[in-house]
Amino acid sequence: MSKKILIVDDEKNIRDLLKFNLENEGYKTVDASDGKEALKKIDPEIDLVILDLMLPEIDGLNVCKNIRNNQAIGDLPIIMLTAKGEEIDRILGLELGADDYITKPFNTRELIARVKALLRRIAMTKNYGKKANKVIKFKNIIINIENHTIKKDGEEIAITPKEFDLIVFLIQKEGQVFSRDQLLKEIWGYEFAADTRTVDVHVRRLRKKIDQNLIKTVRGVGYKFEKME
Repeated sequence: MSKKILIVDDEKNIRDLLKFNLENEGYKTVDASDGKEALKKIDPEIDLVILDLMLPEIDGLNVCKNIRNNQAIGDLPIIMLTAKGEEIDRILGLELGADDYITKPFNTRELIARVKALLRRIAMTKNYGKKANKVIKFKNIIINIENHTIKKDGEEIAITPKEFDLIVFLIQKEGQVFSRDQLLKEIWGYEFAADTRTVDVHVRRLRKKIDQNLIKTVRGVGYKFEKME
């Protein structure tokens, strides 16, 4: 079944460009020109959102926050579009739960590659869970790969697709140290133009949500997972 992508941008030419190219790749698309309209159009049939930051009515950061705070759609994959000079907004977007971002002006082929990589990684994680019926338990944490959920002290934690992929990957490679570049390739599925801050933001969010000592920093190298005794 074709994946359905919501394109949110106030520039009609960008929406039309993305619709044309995504539909040529076999995706279904729906679009919105502002944040308010976007939130109305998000439903369980949407598989991914391409979200511009600078939007009328409700800006992209608040749209992202609304999605992540909604239990029914909280794990919806989000790729943010940002202007080149908006580094602080990109970091805020990642902090609020965006899975990826790309700067304007962007290469359409690169954006489509990122869409494919994000959807492929989610599908792989879900298929792995179904085959293995895998449940990972340690201390007060339960990770259910099939259901794509994490519970701490019996309470489910709001988790984004990339946060989930990152913690599962590190747990399955317990004790191994990975550089930020390696994690970008393994989790995001492509080279990230050396922008490793994305990894740092996701690690910081996981530490905040699960445990500060869960993912260890290996100075000058990267990160590794160590179980809490």
